[in-house]
Amino acid sequence: MAGLKYILVTPARNEGRFIESLITSVVVQTVRPIKWVIVSDGSTDGTDEVVIKYSSEYSWIELIRMPHRGGRDFAGKVHAFNAGYARIRSLQYDAIGSVDADISFDSDYFAFLLTKLAEDPRLGLVGTPFEDGSHKTYDYRFTSIEHVSGACQLFRRECFEQIGGYVPLKAGGIDQLAVLAARMKGWKTRTFTEKVCQHHREMGTAVRGELAARFSQGIKDYAFGSHPVWELFRFVYQMTRRPMLLGGLALGSGYFWAAVQRLERQIPGEMVAFRRNEQMLRLKKCLLQGNKRPIDGEAFSAKAACQSSRGPSL
Repeated sequence: MAGLKYILVTPARNEGRFIESLITSVVVQTVRPIKWVIVSDGSTDGTDEVVIKYSSEYSWIELIRMPHRGGRDFAGKVHAFNAGYARIRSLQYDAIGSVDADISFDSDYFAFLLTKLAEDPRLGLVGTPFEDGSHKTYDYRFTSIEHVSGACQLFRRECFEQIGGYVPLKAGGIDQLAVLAARMKGWKTRTFTEKVCQHHREMGTAVRGELAARFSQGIKDYAFGSHPVWELFRFVYQMTRRPMLLGGLALGSGYFWAAVQRLERQIPGEMVAFRRNEQMLRLKKCLLQGNKRPIDGEAFSAKAACQSSRGPSL
């Protein structure tokens, strides 16, 4: 890893059930961060007390408390992240990581990611898949390996500074926007499937909740400029996954509803064009290559264009 140094920022809002697992994961890393700021975003459930316990033992862990605010949204998460980033941005470091408070990982997780950054100077953003309580993760035969999940994103410092950090979007998609911005700046982004992190918060599994999530994902796909042809393949693929037929219909309905309403795009026009171009190039490659064996973690098939609604969506 060539002696790369890194810092971490974790926004945490009422994560008392999970944050100790994260802290113990970071404490045992074979390569520790030079500084880790955990930003308590108005927590009232004991999150602060857990962090204080560890920060008193490890000087490189710091707690920042922010005042309680009303609703819970993704823009608030960015504001909390930025408060932590402002505290440590002047340090000498090579990489900066955004880490969710409800995950954990093995002891050489960051050493692994730092090695990947050291091996390829054009890599600007790296991460791994995550597994939830049901031990589900993305099938990277059918999803874009160039997307990096927001559960843990490790940026090369130059990349993070060039994209201007995270953009506060209330509706979400802040990790997706960061990936797009990095790629538009010429950086490579990559998920490495050799490792995973564990996501401890339960994901909704009820059919009603899942359908609502698919509908919302369709809206978000439109808001982030997904190409209609790409979305058609995605819609068809989702119909083959549980809940059968209904999941795809919910996804397509969300996209169609957003299109009819002419909802405002969440990203600028040049980013929409960039994203659509990448989608169509990838779809063309998938269709031309046919159902070949996976190459470098991806199967070049028509299915590859139609990733899971919970999976990467470049």
